[in-house]
Amino acid sequence: MLGLAVQGAQMLLVLALAPGLVGLVRKVKARLTRRRGAPVIQPYRDILRLMRKEVVLAENASWLFRVSPYTIFAATWVAAALVPTFAIGLEFSWTADLIAIVALLGSARFFLALAGMDVGTSFGGIGSSREMMIGAIAEPAMMLTVFTLALVAGSSQLSAIAETMAAGVGLRVTLGMALVALLIVAIAENARIPVDNPATHLELTMVHEAMVLEYSGRHLAMIEIAAALKLLLYVALIGCVFVPWGMAAPGSGLVAHLVGVAAFLGKLAGLGVALAVFETAIAKMRVFRLPDFLGVALMLALLGMLLLFVSRSF
Repeated sequence: MLGLAVQGAQMLLVLALAPGLVGLVRKVKARLTRRRGAPVIQPYRDILRLMRKEVVLAENASWLFRVSPYTIFAATWVAAALVPTFAIGLEFSWTADLIAIVALLGSARFFLALAGMDVGTSFGGIGSSREMMIGAIAEPAMMLTVFTLALVAGSSQLSAIAETMAAGVGLRVTLGMALVALLIVAIAENARIPVDNPATHLELTMVHEAMVLEYSGRHLAMIEIAAALKLLLYVALIGCVFVPWGMAAPGSGLVAHLVGVAAFLGKLAGLGVALAVFETAIAKMRVFRLPDFLGVALMLALLGMLLLFVSRSF
């Protein structure tokens, strides 16, 4: 029962902190550009306001358009809950496989792209086609990064990878390549600058926003929460794999879990501020240059895996 309680606490923790991470990034970006900005809790207010609003549907919207927000939210929440945050070796840690997480995120992307094309608007088609273009390069890069980490740890389960990294594997070029590749994939998957600008609705630049323009009310709230969970997922994944310190070991007491929660909050804050600084210092990239940007992640992940094979052969 204690293991189930801790697992449930992690699921609620990621759901509660996801909008706060988005609010933190927006607040830091506003302060860096000498603006006051909205408070950190503004995303929570927006979600509550959307939940209270009435859903407006297009006349030609099918059942897929209605079901997709809940499917996207469920798949993203499950994937985010599987990533170890403040403790490893939880009740469902045997399902916390990186390949399964990539599959869940791919399923969410699939339904989001279908929903964008369902109504038949030009913006939805543009956004879906761009999303599939990004996913066609980002997913192989992510899988190659997963294989690199699995070769280092001897397993693709996140708890095993975190334990191996915490025990110390030394400085490796392959891990550096995997980290850079994962950072590029995280930026692309979350539609952040320079891939996309989440604060604009210009048809020439938007990717994610183009697919959700027809949503309103609780449907839009579900998609917004799923987007926030996806951002938190990648931040937690980077912290779990490359900054695994402070996480509670299996069978630890309450104090160790509280220390793990504090360490996780520190990682979220640090990586959130770093993301805001990066987005402030760089400009939006043109759409036709996105394959080159994502190709860097693909090549780094591939080279990292090949170098690992070569180094083990000697």
